[in-house]
Amino acid sequence: MTAQTTPAGTPALPTFYVTTAIPYVNGDPHLGHALELVQADVLARHARLRERPTRFLTGTDDHALKNVTAARAAGREVGEFVAEHVEDFRALRPALALSTDDFLSTSTDPRHRPGVEALWRRCADAGDFYRRSYEGLYCTGCEQFYSPDELDASGRCPEHLPLPERVVEENWFFRLSRHADAVRDAIVSGRVRINPAAKRNEVLAFLDAGLEDFSVSRPASRSDGWGVPVPGDPSQVVYVWWDALTNYVTALGYGADPAAPGSADDYRTWWAGGDERVHVIGKGITRFHAVYWLALLLSAGEPLPTTIHVHDYVTAGGAKLAKSAGTAVHPVGLVDAYGTDALRWWFAREVPLLGDAEFTTERLVARHDDELAHGVGNLVNRTLTLVHRFRDGRVPALPHDRATGPDELSAAVGQVGRAVDAALADADLRAATGAVRRIVDAANRYVDAEKPWELAARERAGEEGAAVLLDLVLARLVEACRVVAVELSPFVPDGAARLREQLGSPQGAQTAGPDRVGTPTPVFPRLG
Repeated sequence: MTAQTTPAGTPALPTFYVTTAIPYVNGDPHLGHALELVQADVLARHARLRERPTRFLTGTDDHALKNVTAARAAGREVGEFVAEHVEDFRALRPALALSTDDFLSTSTDPRHRPGVEALWRRCADAGDFYRRSYEGLYCTGCEQFYSPDELDASGRCPEHLPLPERVVEENWFFRLSRHADAVRDAIVSGRVRINPAAKRNEVLAFLDAGLEDFSVSRPASRSDGWGVPVPGDPSQVVYVWWDALTNYVTALGYGADPAAPGSADDYRTWWAGGDERVHVIGKGITRFHAVYWLALLLSAGEPLPTTIHVHDYVTAGGAKLAKSAGTAVHPVGLVDAYGTDALRWWFAREVPLLGDAEFTTERLVARHDDELAHGVGNLVNRTLTLVHRFRDGRVPALPHDRATGPDELSAAVGQVGRAVDAALADADLRAATGAVRRIVDAANRYVDAEKPWELAARERAGEEGAAVLLDLVLARLVEACRVVAVELSPFVPDGAARLREQLGSPQGAQTAGPDRVGTPTPVFPRLG
């Protein structure tokens, strides 16, 4: 870890820099894009909740040939077409309640091109480029060449339906094979963690099969000059994947004019001198991030990412969601119909760490109503109702000597922080939310077991100790609800904020006034 300190001189918590892959903008955003953004947002919000210095980056990949093709098909000028669709992706931030700190559009952001050129020159200085003619099968959907044995039985790309195009070009190539051992060592040693382990094993198998050098430029004529020109060779533009991968460092000022004040401060803070550098990506682009990107950074002598979280796909009718396949589901439309909380909760609860997740609106509604409306909502509503009914909205003080012994509710509350931390270290949102759900279930059972309404009746009858017991039950329930509201905030930030508003905050010794809760109103109204 880096030796960072706060202004007061006390050690700071480790920095956390998290990024998503940047999508092509040849069409509208779909649910797969939303999944990745929400997963990264949960990690960023959780890190901030634990008071870690955090930066969350996303953006758009503007220089893809498929963007050019889509603009031509629409009869539009490429820059205008791309800029319009970039705004569709920017609009996901409010719709999905994202806490992004930065958004980089590769075609217009002034930070990007200097960084692409700087990384290219560093690799050129390392002797890792050469130029040659090449013939191969190119999938425009993936923006990559495939060997025949990587295609399916019908000769099609495993990710996209159209047949690859046979392309003959003279391009610049990167000596990927030179860095095979170093890439493998970085992964095997744990210097770069690929999560889950099954994806790590796939990358190692890919490395074991042998690496071939790959093309890192395209003729400028093929894309009408759209892209970043190769330094020293304007007849070529930088290959879109090279261009796109560098966004993780160009957004931090990599390659900026060193004479500009503070030009490289972000790069030093979050990458070169940072602690955790985390990528969240889909399984279809694992090799680009876990092999090619590592090799480029090794060639340039730059630090590597520390973690690459790989997720599988959201499917509909058993098929991957994709614009080209006509199976896209627009996330903004879902938010308009069902709300941000419902969609984010579905991602957290239904998408496994390993394996695809089949989406239906019925499943989205069921998850929301069963676990948020009925589970969390019912617990908070009944707790606040009890506090208002029996203590006029004032929360009894929780005694330090609770003398209740270890029970299910105490265990769930006491363990939730560590359980959530451990789960999100593996980007396992399902396990993390499961830990929060255990508090809800335990607290609902606690209400049924302790029967505070009966304790209140015994208190009114003058039974000794009944009032103390009722105070304890109500205080523990409010405490559990407040912990739930805090730990839910990375997953459903809007709903969690409404919970915290109703539940209030514990009053400290230096705070005037009683500890009170608000009036119970439905935080998660039923959808079905």
